[in-house]
Parts: sequence; structure tokens; C-alpha cells
Amino acid sequence: MSSFVSLLRRSVTTRRGARSLILLLLGALLLLGSSYIHFHLWDAEGYRHIPTIGWLFLLQWISGILIALALVSVRELWIALVATGFVASTLVGFLLSVTQGLFGFQDSWLAPYAKSAFVLEIAALVVLLLASIVIFLDGRTAN
Repeated sequence: MSSFVSLLRRSVTTRRGARSLILLLLGALLLLGSSYIHFHLWDAEGYRHIPTIGWLFLLQWISGILIALALVSVRELWIALVATGFVASTLVGFLLSVTQGLFGFQDSWLAPYAKSAFVLEIAALVVLLLASIVIFLDGRTAN
């Protein structure tokens, strides 16, 4: 626990460090929100019974938690880019499933939590892109 506290202290000692930490924390929270919705749909809304899609929802939940934890513990450009790609792929999967179907499953904008998940994922994508840019620019100016 003390190493986590010292990690936080080091990251907020500079204005740049605080800015990237806040963006990464916000991105992690948004990612956790999206992942929770996927778990809820899998667990309570019956998505677990949809071939292929059910396993993908479960995998999204597990991966989202792990990536969110990595975002706040690693706090480097590569994990911000991984998280950005993860959120982008989740968005693409959702948009494909509502527009033309995916793996034989056609979803809808009227499905439970569809709009909430979409808004969370758009927000996460924007925040994580911004975090990636800030981390990249901070790294360039530090050298």
C-alpha cells in the first residue's frame, strides 16, 4: 500500500503528472462502467446464452477490469494506447452488431443499456485518447 501512495505522490508532484493521472483515473472509471454494463447484460439480461456474443461479453468484462487496473498502476503511454484500442474495438463491435449483425446476432439501440454503454464508451475513448496525447507530449518535453 505504501508503494501505491508513493507512486501517487510522485505522479502529482508536477502539474503534468497530475493532469495525466486524472485523465487515466477518469478513463479507468469509464472503462469500468462499460465493463460492468457488459457483465450485467451477460449475467442478468441473458446475453450469456447468445453463442459467441455471450463469451465476448464475459471477456470484455474481465479484460476491462484488468486494463482499468493497469491504467492506474502502470500509467504509461503503452497501456493508455492499449486501453484506447480496447474501447475502440468494443465500440466497433457494438456498432457492427446494431447495424448489420455480428456473429449471427443482431442487437438494437433499444436493447437494455445500449445507449448508456455507447455514451460511456465514447467518453472513455475521448478521455483515453486525450490521456495518450498528454502522456506522449509530457514524455517529449521531459527529454
